[in-house]
Amino acid sequence: MYQQTKASGIAIPIQVFIDLGVLSKPDYERWRGGKVDYLERVCNANLAKLSFIMKEVRAYARKNDLKPSWTFYRQWGRKNKSRSVKLRFSKYGNENVERGYATHYISPQYMAEQKRSAGREK
Repeated sequence: MYQQTKASGIAIPIQVFIDLGVLSKPDYERWRGGKVDYLERVCNANLAKLSFIMKEVRAYARKNDLKPSWTFYRQWGRKNKSRSVKLRFSKYGNENVERGYATHYISPQYMAEQKRSAGREK
């Protein structure tokens, strides 16, 4: 997460999975393309390990004052956005679990820079 926030100002749990080798880029792309019914199916870790990683992600975010931002994950390749398919992360679709996976964490410095640059563009 440190590397992600340093590079882009945003830390993404799914990218943490990829960085740790728990999720391969091709499997992520298959899920985003709608070829996999839920993300946990293609992770190379059991639910206990995934839960532990997510707990550590949240702890890192709290410790470093990163702001949570829920993100809508939709299937890639849909032309009509109004008919987009919301992707599932977990087998049972528990709302708290889904929300956890879909939450990105944003650095306050990054948010401030974005506001400054948006003000300059006006």
